[in-house]
Amino acid sequence: MPARDWVIAGRLREKEPTIRTLPPFPTLRAYLDWAASRGDLTAVPEPVSVRHQMTAVHRAVLERGGPVLRFDTPVLDGGSASDIPVVVNLFGTPERVAAGLGITPDKLDDLGAFLAALRAPTPPDGMRDALSRWPMLKAALATRPKIMRRAPVQAEVHTDIDLSSLPIQTHWPGDAGPLITWPVVLTRPFDSDAGEVNRYNAGVYRAQVIDRDRIIMRWLAHRGGAAHHRSWAAQGEPMPVAIALGADPATLLSAALPLPETVSELGFAGVFSGARPRLVPAKTVPLMVPADAEMVIEGWVHPTRTAPEGPLGDHTGYYNQVDPFPVMQVSALTHRKDPIYLSTYTGRPPDEPAIIGEVFNRLALPLIRAQIPEIRDLWLPPAAASYRMAVIAIDKRYPGQARRVMMALWGMLAQFSYTKMIVVVDEDIDPRNWDDIAWAMATRMDPSRDVTILERTPMDYLDFASPEPGLAGKIGIDATNKIGAETNREWGEVMQTNPEDAAFAADLLARHLPGLGG
Repeated sequence: MPARDWVIAGRLREKEPTIRTLPPFPTLRAYLDWAASRGDLTAVPEPVSVRHQMTAVHRAVLERGGPVLRFDTPVLDGGSASDIPVVVNLFGTPERVAAGLGITPDKLDDLGAFLAALRAPTPPDGMRDALSRWPMLKAALATRPKIMRRAPVQAEVHTDIDLSSLPIQTHWPGDAGPLITWPVVLTRPFDSDAGEVNRYNAGVYRAQVIDRDRIIMRWLAHRGGAAHHRSWAAQGEPMPVAIALGADPATLLSAALPLPETVSELGFAGVFSGARPRLVPAKTVPLMVPADAEMVIEGWVHPTRTAPEGPLGDHTGYYNQVDPFPVMQVSALTHRKDPIYLSTYTGRPPDEPAIIGEVFNRLALPLIRAQIPEIRDLWLPPAAASYRMAVIAIDKRYPGQARRVMMALWGMLAQFSYTKMIVVVDEDIDPRNWDDIAWAMATRMDPSRDVTILERTPMDYLDFASPEPGLAGKIGIDATNKIGAETNREWGEVMQTNPEDAAFAADLLARHLPGLGG
């Protein structure tokens, strides 16, 4: 490299931006220590039952924007106290979700832009541009895992397992049994080796405990775990599965992200954490598992063996119907010497998945805009079970554009195939303001012209409004100003206060009615 280029490289590295603005959280414990240092963790010393009581306390605290909770005396179903503390409400506020990604909320848009560029980079324009991308290269390199020989998560290994000894919650009165709610479920396809971590899928699936050593794995057909199970079942072979409990925040959030199938969640966690993921070979199954998790449940899923799952309360606010899903036969439980059990609940929003969804909405916007440039903003209302409804503000330039945007979003990511209502508005409308949305729909939308209905499209299996399980309609509402061939009459003009008059009013109010604010 010429001397001048070395100088440029040195200067750029000196100014090198970092993705993280918070200290690294290589473990769940590091994150909890950080929360405690901010006064954002509260210990609950008195006994609290894992059956219903814990969920009731958690929900009340989450709805008030409260801290992380650590239940130090969980009471098991049999009435005995567990010596394993339970942590809940880890991501009960957007600030803590952002912190799990290593940043403060004001940096979410920057991180979203970075992730969009990382997934779809443009060719560099010369040496200076190439060197300026060093932080992106570092993030990509951080996705390579570091394989350990020994790990904290394997300090104790048990092959005679009784899952009822763990403080696994039964959340709602109508639940069929205990439910593991923060499992990072690790699988790989049949034609892979244990060392091919880039081919792993890490997903957060519902896991119902039905026996001392059996768990129902509820993965829907479109999810990565189900696809891997099909590849093993086609060969008549049981599939190795590992469930990491109490993983580090970056791994937890990466497993919850709707990443493309070609992207490894374990690797992507390295982008968020700023460090290479640490993995260790599992004890009884051919898989690599997070070395610094609190616990790992290992086992095998039979090619055809199923059990009736549910009813269990879900994010829709309803109990799901009972359906057969694959069963995992547990072969080992490994854990730290003094493990922590991480849990949450799912129910009608607000819940932690809804709060995580709000943050992911902001992270996904730059990627969405890269694919659909006319989108200015997008909101997935948390009250609508997050992704069931989307409001999109666009820079409208031609007739039919709103419909094109609807179709593009529905086809962009698998998650958006479950969005059953899309409302498109102009960029002068705040898509997060229900009053703005109502006004646009009332004054810019005609039901006979501006409503698009689709039939028999993919839908969330848990949507009870669907006429058939997994198939339902979609509605798109064009609440934009109509232009060109979209209308045969003169369109209205939006009333605006003259800027000089608005300034005069603000000054007068400041002098005579200061209590009204600016």
